[in-house]
Amino acid sequence: MLRLRNVSKAYGGVSALNEMNLDIPEGQIFGLLGPNGAGKTTLIRCLMGLQNISQGQIRLFDRYPPGAAAVRPLLGYMPQQLAIYDHLTVRENLRFFGQVYGLSPPLINQRSDALLAMTELESKANTLALQLSGGMIRRLMLATALIHKPRFLILDEPTAGVDPVLRLKFWRWFRELCDDGTSILVTTHHINEAAQSDQIVFLRQGQVIGQGTPSELQTQFGGDSLEETFISVAEQIAPQGLGGEL
Repeated sequence: MLRLRNVSKAYGGVSALNEMNLDIPEGQIFGLLGPNGAGKTTLIRCLMGLQNISQGQIRLFDRYPPGAAAVRPLLGYMPQQLAIYDHLTVRENLRFFGQVYGLSPPLINQRSDALLAMTELESKANTLALQLSGGMIRRLMLATALIHKPRFLILDEPTAGVDPVLRLKFWRWFRELCDDGTSILVTTHHINEAAQSDQIVFLRQGQVIGQGTPSELQTQFGGDSLEETFISVAEQIAPQGLGGEL
């Protein structure tokens, strides 16, 4: 689904991504785990074509560069920041995003109904987005990212600010989507969330410092839990300390 070769991104004299190499297979939930400032959001924005890389190469679906017209219908994106329209209802938001992707009205209605059911927003279908709670807004954002049924879903801190019960539901939905054929890349700094991914990449200061399944990483680097493994790996790479917030 994704290949990075020697990708770097700098802001002035500050390096956000540092010669990153990464391969993400199809049909899996792939977690990017790292402290704040590790480069997760910068990487996502570069993948979506929202920022240009300073050097290296990114290929999506083994052929397309970020931002290519042919790749846009294949991607779903849920950013950290608010990305819905307050003065539209829940259903109107879904209709708008469906129209952006060129879906027919009957298909928009069909997919909207299915997504409202999945995200448990059926009773709020005609409610203005500005009247929704924070957790409902996150659910609506996920639904709008899925309206066109993307092959590759990119989620940047999708559970930020949600309660533990809703966080569990989100990960249940992610697994159901993956089982149904959607590949998923999800960034998080919650280690217990990342443990539910099929594969994990540890990021620190714009570099990949470990990659594998949760059990493979624990076997390779030691630790009785994924949290201990991540701390161990980070300290091996940078003994001066982690910095940031896990």
